[in-house]
Amino acid sequence: MFEDSLLESGGRIKSKTMYWIWATGAFWFVILLALILIPLLYPEALPKNMMVASLSAPPPPPPPPPPPPPPEVVKPIKIVSEIDQGLHAPTKIPKDIKMIKEDAAPPPAGVGVAGMSGMGSGSGNGVFGGMGLGTATSPKINVAPPKPTGPARISGGVIAGNLINKVTPTYPPIARAAHVGGQVMLHAIISKTGTITSLQAISGPAMLQGAALDAVRQWRYKPYLLNGEPTEVDTTITVNFNLNGS
Repeated sequence: MFEDSLLESGGRIKSKTMYWIWATGAFWFVILLALILIPLLYPEALPKNMMVASLSAPPPPPPPPPPPPPPEVVKPIKIVSEIDQGLHAPTKIPKDIKMIKEDAAPPPAGVGVAGMSGMGSGSGNGVFGGMGLGTATSPKINVAPPKPTGPARISGGVIAGNLINKVTPTYPPIARAAHVGGQVMLHAIISKTGTITSLQAISGPAMLQGAALDAVRQWRYKPYLLNGEPTEVDTTITVNFNLNGS
């Protein structure tokens, strides 16, 4: 009973499954064979675009660019000046040589320079004869020296030689008691007449500057001459204060 319940039991139960498998395989084989043989037997049935695409060759590559032209050769041009050409010897001697005759310049009429015929004792023809260079005298030109626009800067040692009246400064008692001494330097402007018009203290002890200013204002100088004329002088004056002196 168990064997009879199975699909196949020793060949006693026959099934149609194997026939269907063989029949399906044969059907698909026929279809595949037809798909292969039909294009071979009838190529007109294939689409033309596909055949053209498959059979057309690719376009050729573009031609290479032409080679560049060869560089131009620049030939130097030698320039010969007319002077160099004239210095070379001629290659051949010409048969006929033409002479160019120029007319002589007319002689000068009368005296070379008007209004100077009476000068000198030379001949009356030409400029040199009329001017008489042998005996004529050149005029003398006097150039005036430039006038100074301000006081002349003169050193203290030079202007000290023009001092004609010197007043000795009084030693301040407070400076002597404090044992203060030394030099006081003053800046002075001396007028054309020799008087001091401007006076300022530059350096020195403050206790001694007042006495130095009072004394130097009374000093008198000879006028300083520049190019023979009196002129103002810008200078410095040094006043010494000595504790050991009188």
